[in-house]
Amino acid sequence: MKVLMILGSRNPNGQTARAAEAFLEGIASEGGQAEKAFLPQMNIERCHQCEDNGWGTCRTDGKCKVEDDFSHLVDRIRQADAVVFATPVYFGDLSESMRAFLDRLRRICSHETGKDRIANKPAIGICVAGGRGGGAPSCSASMEKIVRTCDFDLVDMVLARRQNLEMKLPILKATGKWLASMIN
Repeated sequence: MKVLMILGSRNPNGQTARAAEAFLEGIASEGGQAEKAFLPQMNIERCHQCEDNGWGTCRTDGKCKVEDDFSHLVDRIRQADAVVFATPVYFGDLSESMRAFLDRLRRICSHETGKDRIANKPAIGICVAGGRGGGAPSCSASMEKIVRTCDFDLVDMVLARRQNLEMKLPILKATGKWLASMIN
């Protein structure tokens, strides 16, 4: 089993990275393989809303014509058996890099060609809030809406906050183990 972990965190050693690592430990414990994609290190632009109606080839062909790392990352999603989206919570919502990627992904998924090898693929969302931690539920709702719009099989959403991250790490590891056993 191959899992692609898409991280919207700039800090490879921060709270979101710790949560992701715990999840990946669970995948590995069941013999699964995982690779990570750090969105802030990639060139992923925001949607250009190419035509006057705000759409473009995303709606007509299920492809984005912006030339950056987006299409390569979508290919990696299609090759994976499952996808995990992990984001820090910024102002009660997704990180800017995760927002840019998911906004474009949902646009190509508005066409059946864009959903090819994405629809029904197991997906998990992880939202990790810092500060007072109150924004995790609204971030989760935002992620869930987009992931479901793309027709992923959203099997779980795990919310954590700075104050309970230590308690959530074993849960994340167990969730990774569960996902690996579910797919194998």
